Amino acid sequence: MADNSSHTTTAPWANPPNRSSRHLLRKIMPWLIIISVVALIVAGLWPKPIPVETGEVSRSSLTVTVLEEGKTRIRHRYIVAVPVAGTMKRVTLRPGDVVKARETVITRIEPAASPLLDPRARQQAEAAVSLQVAASQRTQEMLKAAKLAWQRADAELQRINAEKTAGILSQSERERIEADAAIKAAEVRAIEFEGQIREFELAQARAVLSRPAAQLAENLVEVKAPVSGVVLRVMQESEMIANAGQEILEIGDPADIEVEAEILSRDAVTIRPGADAQIEQWGAGTALAGKVRRIEPAAFTKVSSLGVEEQRVMVLIDLIKPPDEAKTLGDRFRVEARIATWHANDVLVVPSSGLFRENNAWKTYRVIAGIAHKTDVEIGQSDGRKSEVISGLNAGEQVLLHPPDAVKDQSRVVEK
Repeated sequence: MADNSSHTTTAPWANPPNRSSRHLLRKIMPWLIIISVVALIVAGLWPKPIPVETGEVSRSSLTVTVLEEGKTRIRHRYIVAVPVAGTMKRVTLRPGDVVKARETVITRIEPAASPLLDPRARQQAEAAVSLQVAASQRTQEMLKAAKLAWQRADAELQRINAEKTAGILSQSERERIEADAAIKAAEVRAIEFEGQIREFELAQARAVLSRPAAQLAENLVEVKAPVSGVVLRVMQESEMIANAGQEILEIGDPADIEVEAEILSRDAVTIRPGADAQIEQWGAGTALAGKVRRIEPAAFTKVSSLGVEEQRVMVLIDLIKPPDEAKTLGDRFRVEARIATWHANDVLVVPSSGLFRENNAWKTYRVIAGIAHKTDVEIGQSDGRKSEVISGLNAGEQVLLHPPDAVKDQSRVVEK
């Protein structure tokens, strides 16, 4: 019987060991490791796509506007002034008080009291009174003498008319007596008028010395509101000696509001009367609709906050059907006026954030299959957010927004 313990029993399905395969695997293993390391290094150094934001070129409406600060103001303002010189009583009205036309009394004017006389002026006034008294007495004596002469001439005329003097007196002598009587009568009347003049001059001289009472009811002048509205400003409140024409207060209707905006002259030339306007930053979220009523023809110089002299033009804007909450707007409130200077309903537009300047030319990056292509574009009007495309782009194309410095022509990009 044979001893089979020294022989290894193997399954019939087991493959015999292949020494050539083991040898080949040991030979290629280092190369596989080297290739893997190189691949990892290349993959790490290979540029990754740059994450970017994109926008679409499309057709839409475009409105170009000018945005400037403005102020509200009451359209029709009335300044009440002192009509006559005198003592103006204290004004009790305050800004915001309602006044009615020809009813509300703003103040009262009293005649100013007579000025005090210094000793020299009083002596001159007393001397003037004495002079007028003496002149009046002299006139009275002259009147007596003139009356006596007129009585004598009149008696002579009556005598020749009563007696039969025909043939005794010549015609020339009779005419002389009649003319003399008429002249004497005229002299009497003239001296009587001169006496009246002397009396008036005497009263005038005495008035310089007197100090008549000024606070009489018939001497008061009431200053009433010329129009209905509210008081905007009080220029003179305290009682004072006022001159004619001195300003007292200002009246206006707060419901009659308009907006004035100081526009740079280079922008004002593009604005036309009737242009649409939006009033923003007035105190609520919604903008107020308005229309440009007038562009003033003369510009004025204004120094900006940076110290630069600018030529600006005043543009007046009317509000169109303001809402009820806008009634709280008052005079000289700050707002922002956005005025339309150009509009088109259907133009090809691109986001302005996708444009940049290079060598005085506008450029953008088009995104095609994940590759950024630098493209020359021609731009027209712009509102700051969208720009009109004249050439270089087509509707539906994607462009980079705010292209980073890492993006170059033919760079690989990916949407964030």
